[in-house]
Amino acid sequence: MPFNNIDYNYMIFLIYVVSFFLSIVGVYFYKIIAINRNILSNPNHRTLHKSSTPRGGGVVFSSIFVIFSLYFWLNNLNNYDIFMIISVGGLAILLIGFLDDLVSISAIKKLTLQIILSGWAVYWLNGGPLMGIDWIPSLIVLFITMFFLVWVMNAYNFMDGIDGMASLGGILASILIALIIVITNGLTLSALLLLLLFSTMMGFLIFNWPPAKIFMGDSGSMFLGYFFGCIVLYTIMRNEVSIWTWVIIFGYYIADTTTTQIMRLILVKKWYAPHRSHAYQNYARLADSHLKTIGLFVVYYLVWIFPLLIWSLISPNYALFISVLAIIPAIIFSYKFGPVLSSK
Repeated sequence: MPFNNIDYNYMIFLIYVVSFFLSIVGVYFYKIIAINRNILSNPNHRTLHKSSTPRGGGVVFSSIFVIFSLYFWLNNLNNYDIFMIISVGGLAILLIGFLDDLVSISAIKKLTLQIILSGWAVYWLNGGPLMGIDWIPSLIVLFITMFFLVWVMNAYNFMDGIDGMASLGGILASILIALIIVITNGLTLSALLLLLLFSTMMGFLIFNWPPAKIFMGDSGSMFLGYFFGCIVLYTIMRNEVSIWTWVIIFGYYIADTTTTQIMRLILVKKWYAPHRSHAYQNYARLADSHLKTIGLFVVYYLVWIFPLLIWSLISPNYALFISVLAIIPAIIFSYKFGPVLSSK
């Protein structure tokens, strides 16, 4: 590594500061361009905003992230496999998402591209963490791992339904997991990338905070889903973070998307159609406030998820039980305010 310890720490800190301010400046100018080019999300029966709002702003923070991850690789701060997964794969998914923001790609084409990208990531991850389990056939391992990545990409997209929800979730997840890795393993590559995501998204959140002045769109939500799916697999393979830690961190996301989909299968004939019946969306309508909804989301993380996360680290033998505790309140909330409420 071409840096001594002091230079290295200073360089990393400077990268985070620069990425934060670049994100602010980039989103500011992108917002102007989006308005002039009519790249807008207009109110309709599925949306919860009341005026036309620029969309596709996620292309800014995701592009900045990819550029600095490339810089990491050029300075020997990450390896070739991660470069191919995060930089090359990340660039591909953000371009696909941005194209969808501009011209609306069909669901089939988008799913096909997601499957191809998940295969790309799984190839560079050597099949993922399940490949080390001898009694599971390799083809089944590949199918499960690719299905997981596609599911995460779409699940994260489902959570981008109100101001600040998806960006705040990404910020909380990235900083919490990064801190856990730094405390337990030091400043590893995983932590570097998570902190880079945190810094770029903090700049975006300034504009996405309720009432949002810009939406991230698929260029942001699909990128975040792809990144988190890949980093989950990578950190588990390297024993930096357990699967249960990730389940606790993303407890609300897992509960909301799963409960919503199951209830729609039961209650709605066209369960696959676009909708706005997620619990957090219905709660935002009832409260008539996006801010109150994400405030409740933050309280849930600070009062419930964070203590459970600490407990799981202190008592790893109880991690499975703690993961269940993390999800139960979110399941109850998702059932009460989700598709059941929408159907009434």
